[in-house]
Amino acid sequence: MKKIRVTPSFPIVGIGASAGGLEAFQELLKNLSAKPGMALVFIMHLAPGHKSMLTELLARLTKMPVSQITNGMPLEVNHVYVIPPSVDVSIASGKLILSNMKDAGLRRMPIDYFFRSLAEEQGNRAIGVILSGTATDGTLGVEAIKAEGGIAFAQDEKSAKYDGMPQSAIAAGCVDFVLSPKKIARELERIAKHPFISPAGAVKTDKPIVTEDKGLESIFNILRLGHGLDFTHYKTTTISRRVSRRMVLLKLAKLEHYVKFLRENKDEVEKLHEDLLLNVTSFFRDPKVFHTLKKLVLPAILKNKTKNQEVRIWVPGCSSGEEAYSIAICLIEALGNKTSVVPTKIFATDVSESGINPDPPSKK
Repeated sequence: MKKIRVTPSFPIVGIGASAGGLEAFQELLKNLSAKPGMALVFIMHLAPGHKSMLTELLARLTKMPVSQITNGMPLEVNHVYVIPPSVDVSIASGKLILSNMKDAGLRRMPIDYFFRSLAEEQGNRAIGVILSGTATDGTLGVEAIKAEGGIAFAQDEKSAKYDGMPQSAIAAGCVDFVLSPKKIARELERIAKHPFISPAGAVKTDKPIVTEDKGLESIFNILRLGHGLDFTHYKTTTISRRVSRRMVLLKLAKLEHYVKFLRENKDEVEKLHEDLLLNVTSFFRDPKVFHTLKKLVLPAILKNKTKNQEVRIWVPGCSSGEEAYSIAICLIEALGNKTSVVPTKIFATDVSESGINPDPPSKK
């Protein structure tokens, strides 16, 4: 029997910040109502081993309960949760889980750590916010959120004390809104009320949100005419998540209204097309598959190869190339000392132009 994962029916917002981020989060918090219809989890870069006054500082700015996270703490709507020092935070089955830092000498990425678990837990209902900070923590996290069809915010350059973290996320192409903390607060409350983000009752994560066949058929036709690609046999759940995501961003509640909007706006056809061909990947993304590739598939291919007999591998849907490089690494390891006598070629293709050419020449 398939186990259905049940998560809270209200949206959970992960908010990451570093240098200058406290002021930004305070500004965001001040502009939220006492009942915004969501839970907020604040992940701040804190000095290890030092007591934090963050919870007390934030509690002065809102009527919502503000709590420092304890292990196994259940999430409640209209609550604010704050990371303690010297730990990482993740989320599972509606509860916040603390894990101790394994090595204080390693570079910590607590925002990425929490955002990834949030994406896995909430799916297309995950919301991530990157506020002021230096370096790149949070970028991989918002990539994971967008891969699941969630929504990502970044603080704008003008209002951010340090724009390294938000700009890194923006440059990765995974941010939907670039706003000041005040405007982020307003947009969060608007999104929290959208029926696709905060449905009544518990959420079954494997159930598609958009299911109207005629509406989806119209969308497939629009995409086919615009790009020559047929998405008819694409996974229905993926299509549903992506379409629902675009409707939330555009403040549309009915599929028929979104179909009309698509017909009247070529830019939206492009955005939906790119969302469906989302270029989010990683090295050795599916460890079990790559383990089988290394132990069974490649040895079988190479077993009867004679000297100078070429090995050719095609990687369709290569995105930005990590999978192709991962296969190349596995192939080199499988060849061992035969790399000089067994010529190899790897071909990598993708229907998404932005995936294989992320920085096209600018048009002047």
